[in-house]
Amino acid sequence: MDLIQMARELGAALQQDARYLEFMEAHAANEKDNELNALIGKIQLVHMSYNREAAKDDKDEQKLKEYDTQFNTLYNEVKCNPNMRRYEKARDEIDALMKEITGILTLCVRGEDPMTCDPNAGSCGGDCGSCGGCG
Repeated sequence: MDLIQMARELGAALQQDARYLEFMEAHAANEKDNELNALIGKIQLVHMSYNREAAKDDKDEQKLKEYDTQFNTLYNEVKCNPNMRRYEKARDEIDALMKEITGILTLCVRGEDPMTCDPNAGSCGGDCGSCGGCG
């Protein structure tokens, strides 16, 4: 059994999954959205202007506040763009799928049953006071 070949087969299967296909379609829609790309370009320019001003010894605090306001306004416009909302939703779904896949593999490396292990069960809540230890 060649594990690398199996990983490649898993990758091919992943590329057929509806979540992956939606992610790729959402990505393509973002790339074609001229208004969205113009907003992102403006954000980058404001960010560069802010960094340039912030690096000066005699930085103008008023300019920095103006850049910050401009950045936040543009950022909110980007976040409200329908294509960006679709993309972020699709990205969250593909990220969750990848997290589950890698979680299963991690549990298998720790000796868990590959057919029944659940990476979402008993996940760490971050409060170590009542924990017997991680891993």
